[in-house]
Amino acid sequence: MYKIEAPIYFYLLAIIPVLLVIYALVFWWKKKAQKNFSSSELLEKLAPNTSSFKPILKLVFFSLGLSFLIIALVNPKMGTKLKTVKREGVDIVFALDVSKSMLAEDIAPNRLDKAKQIISRIIDNLGSDRIGIIIYAGNAYPLLPITTDQAAAKMFLQNANPDMVSSQGTAINEALELAKTYYNNEEQTNKFLIVISDGEDHQEETKQIAQNTTNEGIKIYTIGVGTEKGAPIPLKVDGSLIGYKKDRKGETVITQRKTNILKEIARIANGAYVDGNKTDTPVNEITKIIGNAQKSEFETKQFADYKDQFQWFLGFGLLFLIIDVFLFERKTKWIKSIDLFNEKNKR
Repeated sequence: MYKIEAPIYFYLLAIIPVLLVIYALVFWWKKKAQKNFSSSELLEKLAPNTSSFKPILKLVFFSLGLSFLIIALVNPKMGTKLKTVKREGVDIVFALDVSKSMLAEDIAPNRLDKAKQIISRIIDNLGSDRIGIIIYAGNAYPLLPITTDQAAAKMFLQNANPDMVSSQGTAINEALELAKTYYNNEEQTNKFLIVISDGEDHQEETKQIAQNTTNEGIKIYTIGVGTEKGAPIPLKVDGSLIGYKKDRKGETVITQRKTNILKEIARIANGAYVDGNKTDTPVNEITKIIGNAQKSEFETKQFADYKDQFQWFLGFGLLFLIIDVFLFERKTKWIKSIDLFNEKNKR
C-alpha cells in the first residue's frame, strides 16, 4: 500500500531526458572537434589516461541521484501505522427558521443571513463536538444529520433558504420533534438544541413539546433575531426587489420579532434566551455554555495512516551524487591493468 503526497513534483523528472539530450549533443560536438584537431591515435597518445566509459558512468550516477531527490520531494508514503482516535464533545443541533419573515431586513443584511452568521461563528468555536442542522417553516426538514464534519455543516448552512421548505409558517413544534431523532448516542449526557428564529407564528402546543423534549435530556437555547418595531417582507426575483408581501386587504405585512414564546421554550427546557441582533452576544454566550459542559466520549476509531518514506530516496540520491563527485573521468590504475572494458582492443 502506498500513496503520493505531492505528485506535482514528478514533473521535475522531465529534467532527466533534457540532460541526456544535452549530454549527447555535447559528446557529439566534442568528438567532432577532436577529429578536426587530430586523429584518434594521436589523441590517445596525448591523453592516455582518459576513459571513454567513465563520463557515461558519471552521467548515470548523476541522473540516478537527481531522480531519487525528486522522488524524495514527491514523498511516497508506504506501509501503515495505526492510531487510536478518541473524540470527546457534546451533541448540538441547530434548528434554523427559514420562513419568509426571516427575509425581513430590519437586521442587516437580513434576519436569515444574521442567523446563518451566528451559527457559522458558533461552529468555528467548537472543538470535536457533533453538529446537526434542521430547517423549518411550515414544516421541519433535516438539512444535515448529526456529524463531526464541521466544514460540511457550514457548507449546507449557506444553502439554507425559504425555497427549501414547501409550506410557510413557523412550525417550531415539528422542529422540536425532529430534533429528538438526531441524538443517536445513548451515552451522551449533554444534548443541546439551539433554535434561531424571529418568534413569528409559533403555536401554543409548542410549550408542551418543549417539556417533552426536556424529559429526554435535551436543553433548548433560543436566539431571537429581528426588531420589535419590525419590517416588511421583501419579494425578490433574481436578487432584484419587486415589492413587499401584502395581506388580503392589500396592505404591506410588517413582521415583528416576538420573543415571549422563545423565552418560554428556553425556560421550560432548562436553557436560556439570547438576543441575536448583535452577532457576538449569542456566539460568546453559546460558546461559553458548550465549553463548560461536560464532554462525553462518543467515538473511538482506529484508522490507517502512512509512514513517510522520503528519507530513503533522499539518502540514495545524496549517495549517487557523492559518488558522481568523486568519480573522475581518468582511468583507474587497477581497472586499466585488467582492461575491464576491453579498451585496449578498441585501438
